[in-house]
Amino acid sequence: MLMDMKKGVQSTARLRSGIYAPSGEEMLSKAIAITLQTPAPDRAALFESLTREIVALVSASDSGMKPWTCFVHRGTDRSWIFRGGIGLSIVIDPQGRLWRARTYEDFETTYTITSTSCEIATMKPNYNLMREYVIR
Repeated sequence: MLMDMKKGVQSTARLRSGIYAPSGEEMLSKAIAITLQTPAPDRAALFESLTREIVALVSASDSGMKPWTCFVHRGTDRSWIFRGGIGLSIVIDPQGRLWRARTYEDFETTYTITSTSCEIATMKPNYNLMREYVIR
């Protein structure tokens, strides 16, 4: 799905996903729109693929884009949680609905703490605090 970004110029090869844009944030916006138009059972897998593509494009040494990250977790309710680096998350619930969440405030989170690390153990989404994404 990735395009050749040599010398910062988009190649003539097109992304199958069509998400390429000047910034990670704009690509994320396109990824959300594409995902919302996909049948609900397929949304989590597609969105994960699109976010990996964004990370790869932005991480290319010659992309010239601001860093962009996405970490994927599973919620205690079997949701998919896509955590970004700026305090926002996107949740795809078990029914395939997309939600915009604040990374810390909108989840009950437990951690595994060791002498050398602090890792997320569980995340329970609180949908009452989130906003649902809908097709415009």
